[in-house]
Amino acid sequence: MIWTLKKRMYRVQHGVMKVVADVFPFPVPALLTGPGSVKKLAENIRIRGLKHVLVVTDKVLMNLKLPDGFLASLEENGVDYTVFDDVEPNPTIENVEAGRRLYKENKCDGIIGFGGGSPIDCAKIIGARISNPYLSVRRMKGLFRVFIPIPPFFAVPTTAGTGSETTIAAVITDADTHKKFAINDFKLIPKIAVLDPELMVGLPPHITATTGMDALTHAVEAYIGVNGNKFTDENAEKATALIFENLEEAYQNGSNIEARNNMALASFYAGSAFTRAYVGYVHAIAHTLGGLYGVPHGLANAVILPYVLEFCREDAESKLASLALAGGLGANGESDEELSYAFIEKIKTMNKNMDIPTYIKELEEADIPLIAKRALDEAHPDYPVPTIMTRDECEDLVRQLLP
Repeated sequence: MIWTLKKRMYRVQHGVMKVVADVFPFPVPALLTGPGSVKKLAENIRIRGLKHVLVVTDKVLMNLKLPDGFLASLEENGVDYTVFDDVEPNPTIENVEAGRRLYKENKCDGIIGFGGGSPIDCAKIIGARISNPYLSVRRMKGLFRVFIPIPPFFAVPTTAGTGSETTIAAVITDADTHKKFAINDFKLIPKIAVLDPELMVGLPPHITATTGMDALTHAVEAYIGVNGNKFTDENAEKATALIFENLEEAYQNGSNIEARNNMALASFYAGSAFTRAYVGYVHAIAHTLGGLYGVPHGLANAVILPYVLEFCREDAESKLASLALAGGLGANGESDEELSYAFIEKIKTMNKNMDIPTYIKELEEADIPLIAKRALDEAHPDYPVPTIMTRDECEDLVRQLLP
């Protein structure tokens, strides 16, 4: 009886969130796209009158000299910059505070997130802390708790996966508790997003694979959840089709600019879908694994996705069938049931072809009850999943991820 009432309460909140997503005008970043487009960003920053920007990135990208061309274009446009490259793969509250100090010390007036989801998310929260100095990172957890708009913010993704360049979300790790949590607010959406495929040419194949499957997870969870609308469905379908057509090519041939460009667009479309329709249990479990073990988010999503789809397949059958058709599967009049199974098998095949495992090697049996608790605490009541999961069901699902 109590569980039935809880589920009804969750669905009431999902209904409220759906109304908000349907009627509220989400900001959309201006796009700079195509090979070499990153160099156009500096001119846009100069025109906006900014004098000194904080570039948030990581040491891997700096060692690869990937930001060099962009930094040179800032200099050519008379814009000073300070680089903060201490962002960890799973950025922490400490990273945010260090970046905030650097911003203030150098009297910066704008922020650029340059890299994968980690630098972009870290940059978002640095901006939130700068504009809201009396709110700790922990107090901004959840929905719409960033009260004052952040400084001018621009995103340059170097992976095609997170969609952070168009979303209201930023994920952060509390190193003290080993918990990951999300901050969600319209004020975190960038002014400009740059989709430059040339920045992604040098990505290692395994990063291409896992970030691409991250984008697919965004599209799928947004689509099969109960809060989708025409806009989110169209974006999720476009993202799914592009990923099915281009991800394995980008994995096999990283220098294929067309495949890279299509994957960048797919990531943006998927991000546009899930920032309005939200995500589900794949993300809830992946965030928990990332907080506990440091498992890369894209890898965790890729591994978990087929298991969650099998769990909710019956309730999501028609949606999965529609996504299968959008992705080019099924041309012989198959039933929704057959198409839904074909869609899940396609994901398994893609994972296998890109050497993504079927398990999480760090997972410990003893941690499963804690993982299930934290995942469901995150998911309930916010995530509008097609099938609401009990604690026992979550534990059983996570147990399938054991090596």
